[in-house]
Amino acid sequence: MGPRIAVLASGGGTNLKAIIDHYAALNTCAGSIELVASNRETAGALERAHAAGIPAESFDSGDDGSALIDLLHRFSIDLVVLAGYLKHIPGSVIEKYHGRIINIHPGLLPDFGGAGMYGARVHAAVLASGATSTGLTVHFVDDEYDHGPVIAQWRLRVKIDDTPESLAERVLSAEHIVYPRVVEMVAALTDSGLAADF
Repeated sequence: MGPRIAVLASGGGTNLKAIIDHYAALNTCAGSIELVASNRETAGALERAHAAGIPAESFDSGDDGSALIDLLHRFSIDLVVLAGYLKHIPGSVIEKYHGRIINIHPGLLPDFGGAGMYGARVHAAVLASGATSTGLTVHFVDDEYDHGPVIAQWRLRVKIDDTPESLAERVLSAEHIVYPRVVEMVAALTDSGLAADF
C-alpha cells in the first residue's frame, strides 16, 4: 500500500484534483491519499476530497502546530503534500515530518520565492523582472518559505505578450502534469526508506 499521504490545501484544490486523478488512473501506485486538510473550512479542496471519497477536515492553523500534528497522527500520515497551502508550516511539524513534506511553487526557485510570493504575485514579479523563462519548482519544506532542497523543476519560456494571467495558466497546466508524478516518486522513495536527508 505504501506511505499514507495527506494533502494540505487552502483554496480550490486544482493540484489536489490532478494528484487524485493521477493516483486513480494507475493500477499500482506508491502510497495512497488518506487525508485532505485545510486551514479554511470553506476551501474548495475539501469538497473535491469529499467527492473523491477521501476524508477531509479543517484545522486551526493559528497554534504552534499541535492541531496539525494531532490530525496527521490520527490518520497515521507518512508524507505531507502541500498543494496551494498558504500558511507557514510550524517548526514542530517540520521537525516531526523532516524530509517528508513537499511543496510546489509557481516559479523557478530560488528566484521569486519567499513570504507573500504566491499566485499572481509570482507571475507579476517574473514579468516585471524581464526574465525570459519561468516555470515551477517542487521542493522539500524547511523552516523558511520556498527554501528547502529542490526535488524537481520545469522551465517554461516567457512570451513577449504574456500577462500574469496567461503565465499563470501555462504554469498551472505544467504543475498538473509534474506535481502528481513527483508526489508518486517521493512516496516511492519514502516507502523504500529513502526519505530525504538534508
